[in-house]
Amino acid sequence: MNNKWNKLIYKFWAPIYDRFFNSRGFLQARKLTFEGVKFESGCKILFVGIGTGADLELINDSELDITAIDFSPDMLEKAKAKFNTSSIRFMEMDAQEMSFDNNSFDMVIGSLILSVVPDAEKCFQEMVRVLNPGGKIIIFDKFDSSGDRLSLPKKLVRPLIKVLGTDIGLSFEEIFIKHKEKLSIEEDKPVMLNGMYRKIVVNKLS
Repeated sequence: MNNKWNKLIYKFWAPIYDRFFNSRGFLQARKLTFEGVKFESGCKILFVGIGTGADLELINDSELDITAIDFSPDMLEKAKAKFNTSSIRFMEMDAQEMSFDNNSFDMVIGSLILSVVPDAEKCFQEMVRVLNPGGKIIIFDKFDSSGDRLSLPKKLVRPLIKVLGTDIGLSFEEIFIKHKEKLSIEEDKPVMLNGMYRKIVVNKLS
């Protein structure tokens, strides 16, 4: 997985992405991810890796200040087309090297992004950096929960799955521990496939 390959693979995924990742189980998991989340009027929200805009379809953006970024221009065009009359700011940007200032957003939302970027730790670090103290990061993604050692089958298929643009062996715990002094986990629950996909809400301490 690297940026050039991701741009190419998501050029392929863009026309059919919603059929797979915005329907049935995935749509239900997205709904569970936003269940109970309170969006206050004027809240500055960053969607990292917005893709085709699937998450945006589940919230009322009329009173929110929303910025949405994605590295794939093809995926971003799909999202723009869905919300061409809204005030949402769509920007082509690398989630691993965001151009925003520190402490720019009240909430950062990342769905199926950490498992697809080449460097998940760097992406999460950027999400933390641009979040205001007291703000929240909401994550919907797949993580391995087997501990320090991947099972042999996962080890064997992991490189092949990465070719398709995603990682099945990512550990959120390993990513989080490097930021534990300035973050706290508010919620961590399974939302799909027996816990392979999780909703995680992280608070940035003031």
